[in-house]
Amino acid sequence: SSGINAEYGPELLKEAGYKSKIIGKWHLGHRPDYLPLNRGFDEFFGSSNCHFGPYDDVKTPNAPVYKDDRMIGRYYTNFTIDKGLSNLTQMFIKEATDFIEIQAKQGNPFLLYWTPDANHQPAYASEMFWGKSIRDSRYGDSVMEVDYGVGVLLAKLRQLNVHENTLVFFSSDNGAEGIAGKNGGSNGPLLCGKQTTFEGGMREPGIAWWPGTIKPGVVTPQVGTTMDILVTAVKLAGVELPGDRVYDGIDLFPVLSGKVDRVERPVWYYRGNELFAARVGKYKAHLWTWSHQHYNFCPGEYVKDVTTPNQVNRTSDPIVFDLDNDPGEKYPITK
Repeated sequence: SSGINAEYGPELLKEAGYKSKIIGKWHLGHRPDYLPLNRGFDEFFGSSNCHFGPYDDVKTPNAPVYKDDRMIGRYYTNFTIDKGLSNLTQMFIKEATDFIEIQAKQGNPFLLYWTPDANHQPAYASEMFWGKSIRDSRYGDSVMEVDYGVGVLLAKLRQLNVHENTLVFFSSDNGAEGIAGKNGGSNGPLLCGKQTTFEGGMREPGIAWWPGTIKPGVVTPQVGTTMDILVTAVKLAGVELPGDRVYDGIDLFPVLSGKVDRVERPVWYYRGNELFAARVGKYKAHLWTWSHQHYNFCPGEYVKDVTTPNQVNRTSDPIVFDLDNDPGEKYPITK
């Protein structure tokens, strides 16, 4: 037994007859009890971890690649990544379109969790996109390829005429890694990046697509989190959430469909088990500040008493920002 009393989206959606598949990076446990098929998914193609390496070492082996619950090889060893050249994203695209086509033709409702990790260092791209990015880096090439992949998936939904009955949600797990330079993304005016709880580390794009239901081109002021996807999807499927626990996520559909402008809710910013910040409305309070761990995660950025190299406890006197007027967290509100 895993010892975790949790409900996962695919488990709940099974009640409504959904078939589910994850393709790409899982990263929620590598032991058998924690793998996707033991968390409600019907199918899995990808890895329990990221494609770090190459290692080719008995003590530090390359990450395993799975087909459902069976290991079928390892990154680098069997699934080639040669100095940033790899066909993995193309494989992930093919797995996704095949799954969509099978489920659509069988008339099954389905959940596809598509998580390519090509953009994670060390970034990789296929020959189709190799050297194509004006960013002149594998990262730029990999972003182009993932963007292409999303387009292929949307086109498949249209081809099968299920696009008007499908909600697609696109986002990221964290902001860009500032220390990566041209080998990473940009957080624009937002402060710092990945590994921090500043806006550059926590605020990502959130794009919802549902032709005929979600009006295109609308920007909503709603604050959302990836935890909202579970609640939104389950409610859309007509499944009741278990009532014996509190959910951090909310149902975003009333906002996405234009029925309401926004839903007020708090957002909690954790690093590990420590609550670093909290947001209510336009105000964000930092209870801890920190910007370094072996590396400076805020390169070239400095805000007095905010981008502190060491972890500093501000709980008794939080640093507060008005994110509507200062999304870059440059000007703390004075008393």
